[in-house]
Amino acid sequence: MNVIQINLQQQFGGGEAYTAFMCRALDALGEKVTLIRHRRATFWENLHLPENIKFIEVDGPSDLPHVLPAQPAWLMSHTYLPPAATNLIPHRYLLTGMAHMPIKGRKTDGFTNYRMVYAVSVHVLEGLHEGNIPAWPTPLYGIADLGRNTALVATNAISRRSHFDWDMRKGRDRVLSWIEPVTERLRSHPAYAKRAGITLGIVSRITTIKQFDKLFLIVAPLIQRRPEFHLEIFGNGGYASVRDLKKSLLPISDQVRFWGHQSDMRAVYAKLDYLMTGLPEKEALGLNVIEAQACDLPVLAIKAPPFTETVVEGLTGFFYCDPREDQGADFSRLLDQLQTRPNRLHPAQAADELARFSFDAFVERLRPVVAWAAAELREWKSWQ
Repeated sequence: MNVIQINLQQQFGGGEAYTAFMCRALDALGEKVTLIRHRRATFWENLHLPENIKFIEVDGPSDLPHVLPAQPAWLMSHTYLPPAATNLIPHRYLLTGMAHMPIKGRKTDGFTNYRMVYAVSVHVLEGLHEGNIPAWPTPLYGIADLGRNTALVATNAISRRSHFDWDMRKGRDRVLSWIEPVTERLRSHPAYAKRAGITLGIVSRITTIKQFDKLFLIVAPLIQRRPEFHLEIFGNGGYASVRDLKKSLLPISDQVRFWGHQSDMRAVYAKLDYLMTGLPEKEALGLNVIEAQACDLPVLAIKAPPFTETVVEGLTGFFYCDPREDQGADFSRLLDQLQTRPNRLHPAQAADELARFSFDAFVERLRPVVAWAAAELREWKSWQ
């Protein structure tokens, strides 16, 4: 079967990490895989994909009908394809897609022409059901894909880097992207060293979906009262997202450091005591949560989906009530608890609970999906 994955994002994030390990899983199942990517996305070469993955570069969704093969194929989209583009895709292609974001409260017309949509969590799957979107009955979840940048690890020690990921579609970001290389040369780029005390970490792209700014508007003053806590931020984002996060962190500016995007994620997780998540409702799964636990790093998360699907209370992390509901009272209680714990949790000891996020488990979840797609294509050929 010819499997064509479509990911037209120009910035690297969770959806792109997902696309990479999906390529590996399909390859492990013996499928022929092609990845259609945006011409300006330069990160794919660094993701350690199987050598037999074929790449096709395009400038946007309107190019898709011109690069698809003549024979029927299974299309799996990892990015939003507007109806104007999917309307142009001939019916001989089995058009399916991954839902990497919850659709509750969002328009669903982007899935109008899709034969099947795969959710990354029950949280996302419930939204697909509510939107009457044809959905695979079980979530595919994900894996801790920590080996994706192995080619870069040896040359990328943890040191301060830019915490901006410029969106070149925006005029402001284009201008700032020209200025930043000059200002970066004037700034220091120290190597990371863990500070004494308890280290909380954010390891994520800084985006509006994560809602870090809204979270820290409430909890930053609580951290300020406890100077033994520090916050280390590994990741980058657009100008507005970084600006809003910094504003919410003003009460603890002396306890916070920004490190930018890093390549050696194992080394980053090893330097933290706890991973902090953002707010839950716009989060689809949280690959960083899965990665952290695989690296024996416990997670602090709001007790709500999708985090309740990936974190085991008291084994791989701790939950607290949504600070928007109690003004951070439960988070404050949790900080006090962490101060008095003689030892932190070790998620590695919960191997049975985390086994479902292994590569082998993902391949097995994908196996019936591949069988279904093959049957659909055979049926299409039979009535032609």
